[in-house]
Amino acid sequence: MIEKVVIIGSGPAGYTAGIYAGRANLNPVLYADEPRQIGAFNIVPGGQLMFTTEVENYPGFPKGVMGPEMMELFRQQAEHCGCRMVGRMISKVDFSRRPFQLWDSEDQLIEAHAVIVATGATANWLGLPNEQRLAQSGGGVSACAVCDGALPMFRNQPLAVVGGGDSAIEEATYLTKFASKVYLIHRRDKLRASKAMQDRALNNHKMEMIWNKVVVDVLGDNKITGVKLHDTVTQQESTLELRGLFIGIGHTPATAFLKNQMQLDEKGYIVLKDLYRTTTSVDGVFAAGDVADSVYRQAITAAGMGCKAALDAERWLAAQGIE
Repeated sequence: MIEKVVIIGSGPAGYTAGIYAGRANLNPVLYADEPRQIGAFNIVPGGQLMFTTEVENYPGFPKGVMGPEMMELFRQQAEHCGCRMVGRMISKVDFSRRPFQLWDSEDQLIEAHAVIVATGATANWLGLPNEQRLAQSGGGVSACAVCDGALPMFRNQPLAVVGGGDSAIEEATYLTKFASKVYLIHRRDKLRASKAMQDRALNNHKMEMIWNKVVVDVLGDNKITGVKLHDTVTQQESTLELRGLFIGIGHTPATAFLKNQMQLDEKGYIVLKDLYRTTTSVDGVFAAGDVADSVYRQAITAAGMGCKAALDAERWLAAQGIE
């Protein structure tokens, strides 16, 4: 059987695409990945929100909601609308022929008239055991200041951001709205960010630069209490008291399986043909969420793109005479 629509990836983008495609009677099937381990992180279906504790900025949840709980509600709603779930990942695709050919992690072949890619992007971490333990338990370590910085646990507290690029400075600047002080920890003695972003950081009285330092350990049992730093010049170690640590060293889009199949940018993000739509370099393949968005990376924007991708796919299929 040739599927009308195959959705690759879960999370807000994939599940929302499933809701809309299901309501359009496209009988979509969603490959929601499978539990696996990357470094010390256990990857499970549901995207980055599966590692987020309280979500306060998604509409419809005035008292907040736990990330895993919200993703479970998304999944249930997609299934209720007729989206079929498969707990395997897509490991290989061939977009050079019609219908499109896809192979899952058990090497089973799936054919599809249209494909929606919603595989997301994973945050780059330092790789420290305590960092990852506290990130997964809600202990004050995060990779998204805009997502978590306004939470009560971080207000009027000393916080730190690791990184030296535009993203790190943007995160640190945002945190100065809530923190008592924000440290920017960078392994070198000058920033990699643009001149405008550097000026913003160096002129902010609530921000302090920690030069030539790398974080070698995150301190604290249930909640972070500080970090251990290694000086890249003197080789000495020191500690810095903190109540929150934000990792700002970039993200990696989950597009390795798409190599040579469609246009990606230099960082691996899917390139959209039209910034107002979800069309890609391959006619009939659409992209939604963080896999095609290196700017916003929010649950609400990913969900919005999932909606657009399903609508784009429905209209494209109709134009092909496939209903």
